[in-house]
Amino acid sequence: MSTPPSTVPDVERALVVTAHPDDVDFGAAGTVAAWVRDGIEVAYCICTSGDAGGYDNTPRAEMGPLRETEQWAAAAALGVKDVRFLRYPDGRLTPSIELRRDISREIRRFRPDRVLTQSPEIWWRRLGASHPDHRATGEATVAAVYPDARNPFAHPELLADEGLEAWSVRELWLMAAPDELVDRPVDITATFDAKIAALQAHVSQTGHMDDLDSRLRTWNSATAQRFALPDGALAEAFQVVAIG
Repeated sequence: MSTPPSTVPDVERALVVTAHPDDVDFGAAGTVAAWVRDGIEVAYCICTSGDAGGYDNTPRAEMGPLRETEQWAAAAALGVKDVRFLRYPDGRLTPSIELRRDISREIRRFRPDRVLTQSPEIWWRRLGASHPDHRATGEATVAAVYPDARNPFAHPELLADEGLEAWSVRELWLMAAPDELVDRPVDITATFDAKIAALQAHVSQTGHMDDLDSRLRTWNSATAQRFALPDGALAEAFQVVAIG
């Protein structure tokens, strides 16, 4: 197994950009909880309000606000206090210039050292993880990280109208990347209960899952075993990209 790249030193802030409420909690809540525990300030940028999701008879007009409320509760379970919703239509995301600008705005506002987002590539072994909204978010976020947010001449209205100076992210983490690209395991054994608590806050999405704990424990155990972590360990894993 190849050695994963070293993470950048002295990370103080990390921004998580996802397509839907609950995406971060399925893919990275244990890692986020570990970052917060270690003193890293974490913020979320959610591109939609998840208004096309749900498994019950909740009226469509109520679903987006409900899922935003659930995401706030899930974030609180991990110690995340900064959550922004861009409110693009769920199921219709594209990596547009407008989405790139809006993600660049959040990068310039929060000024993170690290950005975590969804992979823009298709993970053929688990196609459900590569929802078109996920890939559009990943593609737009990668472009926002490099070159948009760091280029003072990209999206000039962010500086001229909002006073948001250019900002250079130092490291990019991608979740749900194809297996051959994943190179950074994170031991979440100590934060797994926080991950489950965050997921349980998404009642509209997980309330019907009687096996939520066992299902996630199986997934995260398999990830730990893949990276030869100690017996009984649980892990999440990512593709990490250092940015020059």
